[in-house]
Amino acid sequence: MDPFVLRRGNNNIWHGIFPAFARLGIKHGISTRLGGVSKPPFAALNLGLHTGDEAADVVTNRQLFCETVGVDYEQVVTAEQVHGDQIRIVGMSEAGRGRSIYEESLPGTDGLVTNCKGLPLMLLFADCVPVLIADPVRSVVGVSHAGWKGATAKIAAKTVLTMQGHFGTNPADCLVAVGPSIGRCCYEVDELVVNKLQTGFPQWQQLVTERSDKWLLDLWEVNRQQLLEVGVRQDNISISGVCTACNTEVFFSYRQEGGQTGRIGAIITL
Repeated sequence: MDPFVLRRGNNNIWHGIFPAFARLGIKHGISTRLGGVSKPPFAALNLGLHTGDEAADVVTNRQLFCETVGVDYEQVVTAEQVHGDQIRIVGMSEAGRGRSIYEESLPGTDGLVTNCKGLPLMLLFADCVPVLIADPVRSVVGVSHAGWKGATAKIAAKTVLTMQGHFGTNPADCLVAVGPSIGRCCYEVDELVVNKLQTGFPQWQQLVTERSDKWLLDLWEVNRQQLLEVGVRQDNISISGVCTACNTEVFFSYRQEGGQTGRIGAIITL
């Protein structure tokens, strides 16, 4: 699939897209930190209501992001992400949940799926992996939040299987986009994480590089392997290859910025 590309909207908001999704008319975007109204240390396009930033600024940023992507802010659905593997199928009755009030987000959820046209799904990230999924045959989309906990629990694969179980999706029909996140170059993990990989991934040694008593983890490959296991085609998976920790001038990085930073958003809608 085509590479990840950055675009600047008419409202001066920068976001990234995957052209293969755009060609199918699937509205989507990965936000950056460029544009927006938040003040340091959240400067400037912070989309996280739970970061300590001014809520009014975050809401303005979300509105700007939705405007540049071309989706209806009033309909946006988002979640209280807890680094788990729970996936929620959402319909129009959930429209607007968590849009402007964090406490109204869907609780304990790290994956969203819908077949409702015009219902934008949005999750938030600052080093964890955004995974966008589209089934153009059955008209179903999903998004998952795959940091090391979600990735080792195979949330991306489970999102595809949820689409299959509820809407008849054939994984081979799915397009998957893996957005910017912390890369293998920067993501140092300990033995706890490696032990999780060993129990769930037969080829776990391909996923890490040992360095002293630590390891460097390739979250992109963790997600790619599990997607292949459930039947997603290799040539339908696009990995941005952009490390958030290496590019803090464009993206937020929780690890690189010491935990006090904003959040980017990944959004998708039919």
